Amino acid sequence: MHTFDARTPTPAHETAIECLRAGVEAVLPERVVHESVSLAGDTLTVADSKYDLSNFDRILVVGGGKAGDGVADALEPILGDRLDGGVVVTPNPGTGSKIDRLPGDHPVPSQRGVESTKQIIDLLSDLDERTLVLVAVTGGASAILPAPADGISLEDLRATTTLLLESGADIHDLNAVRKHLSTLKGGGLARLAEPATVVGLVLSDVVGNDLDVIASGPTAPDETTFDDALSVLDRFDLDVPDAVRARLESGAAGEISETPKPGAAVFDRVTNHVLADTFTALDAARDVARERGYEPMILSSRIEGEAREASKTHVAVASEVLATGNPLEPPAVVLSGGECTVTVRGDGDGGPNLEFCLSAGTEVPDGAVIASIDSDGKDGGTDVAGAIVDSESVEKRAVQAALAENDALPILRDAGALIDTGPTGTNVNDLRVVVLDN
Repeated sequence: MHTFDARTPTPAHETAIECLRAGVEAVLPERVVHESVSLAGDTLTVADSKYDLSNFDRILVVGGGKAGDGVADALEPILGDRLDGGVVVTPNPGTGSKIDRLPGDHPVPSQRGVESTKQIIDLLSDLDERTLVLVAVTGGASAILPAPADGISLEDLRATTTLLLESGADIHDLNAVRKHLSTLKGGGLARLAEPATVVGLVLSDVVGNDLDVIASGPTAPDETTFDDALSVLDRFDLDVPDAVRARLESGAAGEISETPKPGAAVFDRVTNHVLADTFTALDAARDVARERGYEPMILSSRIEGEAREASKTHVAVASEVLATGNPLEPPAVVLSGGECTVTVRGDGDGGPNLEFCLSAGTEVPDGAVIASIDSDGKDGGTDVAGAIVDSESVEKRAVQAALAENDALPILRDAGALIDTGPTGTNVNDLRVVVLDN
């Protein structure tokens, strides 16, 4: 496990860090896969499903995302000689004995990602009914596995992705567009692999675990349409490349085939299993809080919206606990997760978790410590996971100026408040901890 480098001057700070550490460790792909996947004789068990390997001549592993390498690491020893090969694409590829590890990039797709993803497409392009395909579906794969549709260039994808990220669009809006610009997204991988049996091993970074949204749903029916994608562009007033709008308009006019929808025959031999999500991490953090003598509560694993607004709710809960003992008596730990966003108006350095902590820092009551990280170890475009703040961390006037420029990183660095984990090799979105002492 990567070291959590963070300021821990008090037991409350240490508790916050240990809760976050436990949360991330609980969703590391190697641990999750070993807890959910096993092989006994010819029977492969994945969660609550069993697959008779005597029915298959080939077993392949494909997919990717931030946890793709870890999923591959776990599957290789489980499957052993039964495994015939595979390709996973990740930001920091390792090496494997039978599964090729290839590079991709996040949050904006890259040329090397396109080249790596083409090898998955080539591997899946000629399968039969006696092939079993295990697909690592993990957070970040939407960008890490780019496969531009006909008429769409990598630069078109990059420009559109950047505009969507900066607009404050949530993951559902972002993926409604990306699924209609890609070969693999929106059920495209399942369609390409047909008639093989496809088993999705899903580590969810999406609030509500919507299978059509996680990694843009490569193995799931797509409930969005070309019209939906156009609506996102119009709602956020995005000046996307001409080729992007032209493709979406052609699709809306019925000139391009839609992504496969619920009930499509392509999914008759597809099963998806969510092996871990944000709640998995919060549950582990809750256990640590209890072990350390705090009364824990999971506020929600599904918090969305603007990061600076979400911070106000958490500060309000902290103040209520300390003032009235509701909804629980201190010493207490309040946990939450989800996917906050930032509408970029300035030109600073930061991300949702840093902005959450910076905004909270001006209002944190005495006796409270608040920490927030992205579980993948990189908050937004930064190289840190997040931050930890108390009532003395930051000065209000400086915070207001930094928020106006979306420039949380420098002020939190100067305050010694950053949490640096390095890339964790997993991703289940944001994890937040509020520690409240007597």
